[in-house]
Amino acid sequence: MKEPLKGVNTQMADPNEAPTIPQPAATVLLVRNASAGEGIEVFMVERASKANFGGAYVFPGGKVDTDDGLERMENICSGPTDADASDKLGEEKGGLAYWIACIRECFEEAGILIAYRKDGSPFDPETPEENGRFIDYRNRLNSGEYMLEEMCEKEGITLATNRLAYLAHWITPKIEKRRYTTRFFIALAPSGQEGIHDGSESVHSLWIKPEDALSRHAEGTLLMIMPTIKNLENICGFNNTEELLKDKVTMDSKDIPTIEPKFFIKDGKMTGLLPGDPGYDDH
Repeated sequence: MKEPLKGVNTQMADPNEAPTIPQPAATVLLVRNASAGEGIEVFMVERASKANFGGAYVFPGGKVDTDDGLERMENICSGPTDADASDKLGEEKGGLAYWIACIRECFEEAGILIAYRKDGSPFDPETPEENGRFIDYRNRLNSGEYMLEEMCEKEGITLATNRLAYLAHWITPKIEKRRYTTRFFIALAPSGQEGIHDGSESVHSLWIKPEDALSRHAEGTLLMIMPTIKNLENICGFNNTEELLKDKVTMDSKDIPTIEPKFFIKDGKMTGLLPGDPGYDDH
């Protein structure tokens, strides 16, 4: 496995201290049919240089907030119960918080809200006035005000948690100071919502075919970290979003492994291994 941290702003842990405990996080691969020809495109944002993983292109996502896991949040969701979500993740409880955090972070970072109106139709701002209200909601969330529940109740919408398919589970390696146990999801991007970076934590955004993103990374023109690379590889080769989502929705969540890369010094160089690689269990 290649070294995935080169050129990325990240903080290394003190080797004399115990590894930090990974914090829950969630991220989403928003996909749509390619604008020209066959294939799919995925939405990616460039992390601000001072942010964790600064300079890297990633999928919208972030830490699970304490409020994401409040029991009453199930009332603003259209999808799995907490018991169902927890079972999918192999957790005793609190699993739905990952679904909620995924949608919240997507709205905060990309300006795309995966939700339903009261009549069950997918949410899409219909007027400039309505769009302005949701821009204000987004700004309030990005400023640290947790008002997701308030927004849903005032606007008569529910979070479309049933439109997220669980895709992967990665844990940040122990060599990093900030560690996350991140659940990756995939979802069809709502029509009518283009997506735009927030200008703070993310400074650029683009829709790109996964194959093109991987090619640009190999050329050194699109910086990415290992989980992003592997998840892009996981969605390559599909002709359209229908084919892709059918494949991912039918996955048995029990077959999704937990992937925690391991890094160590070998012959004076940093070497990384993934589960299944020769020597992984020896470190």
